[in-house]
Amino acid sequence: MEDRHDQEEIYSQRIKAGKRTYFFDVKATRGQDYYLTITESKRKLRDDDTFSYEKHKIFLYKEDFLKFVDALQDAVDYVREELLTEEEVAELDRPRQYEGDSFNRSEDNF
Repeated sequence: MEDRHDQEEIYSQRIKAGKRTYFFDVKATRGQDYYLTITESKRKLRDDDTFSYEKHKIFLYKEDFLKFVDALQDAVDYVREELLTEEEVAELDRPRQYEGDSFNRSEDNF
């Protein structure tokens, strides 16, 4: 298995969502094999009033990209079409500007 330092990060996007932040990072191995890491980072308050971050990570390999995107879209479509009211769908479709919208900005990672 390759050392974590041998992996080249070539794209990063951050999405802030309340107490959670999601990171989408495209990385390449030394052999130029590409994969995506999706990280959920949740800020937690410790007993001593300091903060820590709980992180969960998914590694998605390029051969699974299309299957993953299709399954995600199917799940989102199901929620929109079967579970939400028309008002909730309209709210989801409302254009919004997200704080920190950026593309290809790996310096946003922490």
